[in-house]
Amino acid sequence: MRKYKSIIVMLLVALLLVGCKKKAEKQPDEIREETTEPEVPVEEEPEEEPVVEENHEGMVISKLTGEWVPEEVGTRRPYAIMLNNIKYASPQSGTSEASILYEAIVEGGITRLMGIFEQFSSDRIGSTRSARHYFVSFADEYDAIYVHFGHTKYATAKIKELGINNLSGLSGIGTTVFYRDNSIKAPHNAFASYEGIKKGTEKLKYRTEYSENFENHFTFYTEDTDLKSDTIANKVTLNFSNSAKPYLVYNNDDKLYYRYQFGDKHIDYNTKEQLTFKNIIVQYVKEWDIDKNGYQTMDIENSSGSGYYITNGKAVPITWKKNESTKKMHYYDEDGNILTINPGKTYIAIFPTDRQSDVVFTDKTSE
Repeated sequence: MRKYKSIIVMLLVALLLVGCKKKAEKQPDEIREETTEPEVPVEEEPEEEPVVEENHEGMVISKLTGEWVPEEVGTRRPYAIMLNNIKYASPQSGTSEASILYEAIVEGGITRLMGIFEQFSSDRIGSTRSARHYFVSFADEYDAIYVHFGHTKYATAKIKELGINNLSGLSGIGTTVFYRDNSIKAPHNAFASYEGIKKGTEKLKYRTEYSENFENHFTFYTEDTDLKSDTIANKVTLNFSNSAKPYLVYNNDDKLYYRYQFGDKHIDYNTKEQLTFKNIIVQYVKEWDIDKNGYQTMDIENSSGSGYYITNGKAVPITWKKNESTKKMHYYDEDGNILTINPGKTYIAIFPTDRQSDVVFTDKTSE
């Protein structure tokens, strides 16, 4: 009996050793299974979009808008074209092609416009109206060829004094540059065309590139820049005391000012689109009647003054200085530096300095 017990004990020990051996053989796999971290799929980093560099070969920065334009455009003298601005003659044609648009009071309390044109191609610009001597002086600031149909004695004297190249509808070149639209009553039916202006310039052998000593009015930001100002100017109203009653409303979506007059949108007859501007400059000047006919004159020959620069819904004070004899005219910021403005089109209101309360800025964004 004792012999059988010993055999049973030995069998149990043998079985126990076999079980331990099998467990030991499995242990490395079990350990590896417990300690090895699961494989995480590697996410590929998205490929960066290639930076497309703008190719400005054959282009230059416009002296009028600060935007890239073909070299033959940016080096070419601009044209300063007089534009009618009464309700009967509205809407004008070709105004949207002007890089800079001036507005100033003439006799009778009405205003007249003058566009500084650099890159244009329209066959209908106007109606074109007669010259005023202060507009002649403004045109000279840009080394521009002055285009007008009619004049005052003060204007012809200023053209002669400053040696201005001009294309006049009342001169021998008139029928080359201008034509009449007989569906409109004279004198509001004279229009210029790009081809006519070009031919007139060639016939009179006028210089077609900027003079070497030309100095620009301002410098331009390289990219759109907001003004650091507490003066909100979402709507700019200019009470020139005429029926036009112009005002401009800021659109935050495209960051442009939309112009209104005569109680409606100011549109270009050619394009049927509303005039828009990136920049507004209000230039205060001393202005008075020069004679009993109510013709105006201004203190701008060798003078200075104040004003505002407006863009992106804000306004800041500026100053200006002009020396007509040296053809130098600049706007300055509050630190006395030549004014830097945003690239784009500019509207310049020449406004009587004794009526500054008639220029109103509000935060209203609707017309």
